[in-house]
Amino acid sequence: MPSVMGLLEERERTARQRVETLQAELREAEAAWERFVITRETVVEVLAEPRDGEELPQVVVADERPARDLAAAAGSVVPHWREGLAPAVLAPDYQRIMDVLIGRSGPGGEAMDCRQLAAAVGLEPVPAKVEGMRSKAKRLAARGWLAEEKPGRFRLVAGRGVGS
Repeated sequence: MPSVMGLLEERERTARQRVETLQAELREAEAAWERFVITRETVVEVLAEPRDGEELPQVVVADERPARDLAAAAGSVVPHWREGLAPAVLAPDYQRIMDVLIGRSGPGGEAMDCRQLAAAVGLEPVPAKVEGMRSKAKRLAARGWLAEEKPGRFRLVAGRGVGS
């Protein structure tokens, strides 16, 4: 008759092997997902780039909408800031954040917290709205549009305002 400890060790070994297998599958799935996210962001950035006086061709994506319409639509990806890129390429929610910071503090000016930003764009400063604002502001900061001086306080980076 097998011992209780022997049975427990066998079950533990089996569970550990299953966990290792699932973790490997998870790593593979996350890597594939990350590649899709990066690909989508890159496509949106490329399609959002203005051409010097050149008319962009109408690229049709799977759902039959012109791809350039995706550049500044609600829910679109925030492009990384680069020289010559204006806030107009951002989705409307992000443009409002930039407009508030441009109007209030200017480049390199006073930072605003997320509650102030939410109120300034016309949202109620309730936790759900403030967290949504924090997410958007952090995304803008991660992409180089804003600077996060202290946790939750954002300001415009010099050169990222109007006519950048």
